[in-house]
Amino acid sequence: MHMGKLYKIENEQFVVDINYQLLGETATNNWGELVPVEYVRMDGFEDYMLELDDKRKIKCNLKKRVNRAVSGIPPRYIYHFVGRPISG
Repeated sequence: MHMGKLYKIENEQFVVDINYQLLGETATNNWGELVPVEYVRMDGFEDYMLELDDKRKIKCNLKKRVNRAVSGIPPRYIYHFVGRPISG
């Protein structure tokens, strides 16, 4: 897993540090899984921006993986993300 950061897209407000794994990427799409380093409540209806460890940025949506194990109390869920690269 790699370390990255998660931001809200509308105001680039920092949300949480994440561990992520890219499962696939093309020139126009990226997808993978992430786990927040600490518990934070996230809304699946908001757009987020991932900043990867190599400073690339991805605009994405998150979907909680309910069929995957969670860890800790409070729980840290695993999220699936699908997005597109942000150029610049």
